[in-house]
Amino acid sequence: MSDFSATMRLAARNVDLRIEVAAGETVAVLGPNGAGKSTVLDVIAGLVTPDSGHSELAGEVLFNLPAGGKSPPAWKPPHQRAVSLLAQEALLFPHLTVLENVAFGPRSAGVGAKRAREMAVQWLREVDAEQLGARKPAELSGGQAQRIAVARALASDPGLLLLDEPMAALDISVAPAIRRMLRRVLADRSAIIVTHDALDAYTLADRVVIVEEGRVVDQGTPAEVFDRPRSAFVAGLAGVNLLTGIREGNSLVLDDGGPVIPLGGFAGSGGFTGFDRFDRFGGVADVPVGVPLSLAVRPAAVTVSLAEPTNPSVLAFRAPMIDLEPRGDSVRVRGSLLAADVSPRDAAALDATVDSMLWFSFAPQAATVYPTAHVRVIDE
Repeated sequence: MSDFSATMRLAARNVDLRIEVAAGETVAVLGPNGAGKSTVLDVIAGLVTPDSGHSELAGEVLFNLPAGGKSPPAWKPPHQRAVSLLAQEALLFPHLTVLENVAFGPRSAGVGAKRAREMAVQWLREVDAEQLGARKPAELSGGQAQRIAVARALASDPGLLLLDEPMAALDISVAPAIRRMLRRVLADRSAIIVTHDALDAYTLADRVVIVEEGRVVDQGTPAEVFDRPRSAFVAGLAGVNLLTGIREGNSLVLDDGGPVIPLGGFAGSGGFTGFDRFDRFGGVADVPVGVPLSLAVRPAAVTVSLAEPTNPSVLAFRAPMIDLEPRGDSVRVRGSLLAADVSPRDAAALDATVDSMLWFSFAPQAATVYPTAHVRVIDE
């Protein structure tokens, strides 16, 4: 197990960030396409040279490239870094057997042939692929090839394992088994996994780092990041509606001139105080006026109707429908402000077309309201 840290700046690719991995920690890096996620892995692996930066693994300098050339640069070549990179494709050597592929790393490090084969068998056993040792890569399925690639990456005993979208090329029926295998072999191992899938982050990672436009914009445990998203990208991954604005008086005033949401009691029978707390962040009174707030509510908790709801205890917004999206046994009704998951029968009953005006409503207790700044952990 090894501690890892890196700062890097690549002006041409708009990447300027810092990332750390504690010994035995798995960190998931997520972000939109083009955010710089794969570039980060390439720099750590030594495949791309940053304009400036510094990186250490277990106290050993991987690179030191001071801005402005203030001190002599240092750069370890990829094969000396004790870092293994597992790409989206397995990239196995086609002329070698599975056993020889896995033994390649130890052999390259100077381990004797017999011992390297023993290590290969051990790792094939770890990834439930010992029976495949005599096959060539052309005889493997996609899931089998990915298991062999994992075994090959781990056989060299890297101080840091890098995984770039390990599920991307796999059939959806194969991914769960590979995810379970990775969860087992990554336990207590320092690793960085780039992914687009929140499920990968929840099941494999101890910590999540969100990268947008080449910078870290949020980080924390998967629950901290996905339960209280602070950007539309993360809200999309988490599958929640996100409304953002600032507190003015006892209301949340949404960005872009959206509707005003009351944070205190509502008119009606005895009033309603569903937003009179901010979970562990304290109550409404603890949040100063002008502080950015976010409201997250799951589409399953949102109701859609043609007529305005008569229940005074719900929040209701009238907005045009953008589209309908079938999602298994439900249909997602997307409005300009909120999305709702309803049954196919209820969706059909709406008899709505694009731009039809619908009412979207939810009970306040179904939503989470939180000061955005409290969940923001920015790498400066």
